[in-house]
Amino acid sequence: MRTAQLRRLLVGLTLFATAAVGVTSCGDKYGEAGAHDPARAAERARQVSDAWEGSAAARVWREGYFPLGDPVQLPEGAFRSDADKQAYQRQNFEIRGSLPGTPSKKGEIRWRSGGSLAVPVVSARAAYEKVGGASSPGPRLTVTGARLGEMTIRTSRGSATVPAWHFTIKGYDTPLKRVAVVASKLPKPPVKPVPDLTEDLWELAGLDTVSRDGRTVVLRAHHGSCDDGPGVDVLESADNVVFSAWIRDPSDGPCTKELRAKKVTVKLDRPVGDRMLLDAFTGRPVPYEGSPWTRSSSWS
Repeated sequence: MRTAQLRRLLVGLTLFATAAVGVTSCGDKYGEAGAHDPARAAERARQVSDAWEGSAAARVWREGYFPLGDPVQLPEGAFRSDADKQAYQRQNFEIRGSLPGTPSKKGEIRWRSGGSLAVPVVSARAAYEKVGGASSPGPRLTVTGARLGEMTIRTSRGSATVPAWHFTIKGYDTPLKRVAVVASKLPKPPVKPVPDLTEDLWELAGLDTVSRDGRTVVLRAHHGSCDDGPGVDVLESADNVVFSAWIRDPSDGPCTKELRAKKVTVKLDRPVGDRMLLDAFTGRPVPYEGSPWTRSSSWS
């Protein structure tokens, strides 16, 4: 399928769609689309890299709290049954007891590499509503209480210890932990996004994981139903790492109108360290995207 047509089919549709929402055939009505041009994509990546390096936005990014890991830590041994796992995935929780209110004092984020940041702490109820509170039929997890504690999470400045609510879950000896602070407001990017999806660039779905040694990054990248999946190129500099996502081999044939996402593993020449991870298409930092409810509100 030609990329121009693929773009019209996919933009605006739900991620990870599994059911066909229509079928189309490839043809000449949209004209010819060029193949992926690595040189042109690399030029855009260099533009993004140069714009961020030494910018005011980069300074804000390095001074704030921007999570790049899962804000939820499950109880040890979770889950004890498929029913409990299903309840968590559906956010099917119920509360038996009371939850603490908003603490009067600020909490503190402490980075392993040094430095700290005083931040407001949300109430236990606000944190709970990020992971539970659904009322759909089926099994449920029961929350019997909560206390304020800490947990470790990966951030734009490396590993950090952050305030977290520890929720007691019926049937589990250890708590479910959920970050109790809100991410800093994203800085205004120093470069504009690409105006439209092209055969050279697509927006990344998000960041999945970074390996312990920092040399392997797993991303979620978009593609459609008539191609060989996504490809991701990388441009590394001392200040940042720019990822350029594209579609491999769009082909002719009947295609369902669905937007898919697939994990792509990228090997780096050296560890991420404190370098920014940027999306060439958006010109912005790549957001962490685990479960649908784990993206920080600051990324929206």
